[in-house]
Amino acid sequence: MRVAYLECFSGISGDMLLGALVDAGVPFELLAKTAAALKVGARLEKRTVMRGGLTGTKVGVIEDQDPREQGNKGASTAHSHDHGEHDHGHEGHAHLDHDHHEQKAHEYRGEHSHEHRSLSAILGIIEAAPLSESVKARASRAFQLLGEAEAAIHSIPIEKVHFHEVGAADTIVDIVCAAAGCEALLVDKWMASPLNVGSGTVKCAHGTLPVPAPATLALLGDAPVYSAGYPMERVTPTGAALLRMLDVTYGPLPGMRVEARGYGAGGRDTPGEPNLLRLLVGEETSEASTEPGTESIAVMETVIDDANPQLLAYVSELLLEAGAWDVYRTAVQMKKGRTGIQVTVLSSPERVPVLREILFRETTTIGLRWRIENKMALAREFADVETEWGKVRMKVARLASGEIANASPEYEHCRTIARQHGVPLKKVMQAAMRAWGMSAADAKKVGD
Repeated sequence: MRVAYLECFSGISGDMLLGALVDAGVPFELLAKTAAALKVGARLEKRTVMRGGLTGTKVGVIEDQDPREQGNKGASTAHSHDHGEHDHGHEGHAHLDHDHHEQKAHEYRGEHSHEHRSLSAILGIIEAAPLSESVKARASRAFQLLGEAEAAIHSIPIEKVHFHEVGAADTIVDIVCAAAGCEALLVDKWMASPLNVGSGTVKCAHGTLPVPAPATLALLGDAPVYSAGYPMERVTPTGAALLRMLDVTYGPLPGMRVEARGYGAGGRDTPGEPNLLRLLVGEETSEASTEPGTESIAVMETVIDDANPQLLAYVSELLLEAGAWDVYRTAVQMKKGRTGIQVTVLSSPERVPVLREILFRETTTIGLRWRIENKMALAREFADVETEWGKVRMKVARLASGEIANASPEYEHCRTIARQHGVPLKKVMQAAMRAWGMSAADAKKVGD
């Protein structure tokens, strides 16, 4: 399976993804033709830049100046959208992917204003462009997601949402060109690391708001996020919409043979912390051929010092019913001499949001931590053995070579038999093990 993995250690925006795609080998000419096909008066430019001492590709949108305004600004006929040059709004009527990343003067500023566009108008522009149906479908979905986020934030019908800066040519070009570039990679699955969303505040049409902006937060949903580095906006609304558009799954770097890599640059250079998005593309290696039984596992932990033990037992049952693989409780020594209980939950990464909600809702904890680790499990199968009380199911584990590593009676099956026949559970389990040993010995004789 061909996989694309986005390492978002400095976030993600539309132009960063375009830069990473080009740097990884997507022809710039393909993106340039896509931009021209939209007929919104904008074109792309690319250049090589340094970010934190590393080289990356910067792709920016050059939007032609409205001819009606040329008289006010002399000979300047175009202006650059590298998205960080001044404060852009994020929400409702003024919602733009502003790449946190650059502080560079416009060639043209001041009276120029972006065109207001409704969602239907933007979708019409995309539909009219001579592009593949899959590219148009992906790009349209990204704008649909942006519209739904805005409608939810402001509690208005989606048809009432009119984008100001998200309706601008540069953002339309960012999203549609990203859809075209991603299609050109011919990957089967998109994955990403946890997202560094940044910190600080951003000036929006509705005032100064904390990072991530409301639209970004709504689009990210339950994606794993954190904040690190210089305070700035690192994941933009367009970046978040593109992640949703690609149906990205989050987790550690999978086993893969890297065939292409690319670094997409943000606008701002932050010394000591490269403001880059890294893209890795390659074939996912078969777990069966490298490390049999390896898979990702989520580990959630929280320490509680004020909960009734009966409550924790009840919560453990709820977590297991909700899909946790295992739940265990450990006594720990906390500050001020208090004894607390550490609750550890093991699950698949996809179950983290549901299980996390149970912990917050049902316990007294106000915080927890979680991480993704690797899990290896032996191949398992089941076999029945005959005892004086009937058949007992055995769980059998095998090594990669096929050799049996372990066999044990299934607890629940043995418990049912013990209760039905009124015999000690340990006798049922011992009988099952003897029967297994005899059957294994018989099998060996046949093999000899």
